[in-house]
Amino acid sequence: MRFTAEQRLDDGVLEREYTLGEVPGILWTPGSATEPAPLILLGHPGGLRKMYPRLVARARGSVAEGYAAATLELPGSGDRPRSAVAEQARADLRRALGTGEPLEEIVDRLVLPLAEQAVPEWQAALDALLALPGIRGPVGLAGGVIALGVRLAVVEPRLAAAVLFAGSFVPRSIVEEARQVTIPLHVLLQWDDEGNDRQLALDLFDAFGSKEKTLHANMGGHTGVPQFEGEAGNRFFARHLK
Repeated sequence: MRFTAEQRLDDGVLEREYTLGEVPGILWTPGSATEPAPLILLGHPGGLRKMYPRLVARARGSVAEGYAAATLELPGSGDRPRSAVAEQARADLRRALGTGEPLEEIVDRLVLPLAEQAVPEWQAALDALLALPGIRGPVGLAGGVIALGVRLAVVEPRLAAAVLFAGSFVPRSIVEEARQVTIPLHVLLQWDDEGNDRQLALDLFDAFGSKEKTLHANMGGHTGVPQFEGEAGNRFFARHLK
């Protein structure tokens, strides 16, 4: 891990940009802390620069609650090299959504290669982040592409709890993997999300093997998650990370 830039935000949060190999990321830590902070990984749909306003707001909220927060760019997003296969799958998905064609094979082509590449990168980021002074486990995951969250929860033993957003397409094979997930889960579902298969989201929730799993379903579209859900997420992480 190599830090490439840093700034002190107006609330005292220290923001540091880093690269892990060639993959960019951002780390936010408390301005002053007397003991190491648990870490929350902030998931996102890709494009750190585009997502930055939302990410920094989420990070500030996490740091205010006593955590360190970090994120990593996804393969094929932001300044990372594009994948011709993924670009074609995205184009096919847009077409299929407009014509009513079956989506399953297209979703597999788009999401499964992303999971195969991204999850080991997030695990490598965890290796580097937890080696830094001022950061400790347990580790939480908040948001992002839910299929990646499922895979990470299956393979990464340092992940202790996750807040997942049922707002992206999930391959059926990932739904089957969800049966192996045992960590506590807090899942958000926007009931009127036009880009999300509601029934598949409910099937995924049902498949999770966790003894503690909570589903919060709210009316509204993809970007209409109520503000109070942030408070519920904070209470969830407080139970499992502190």
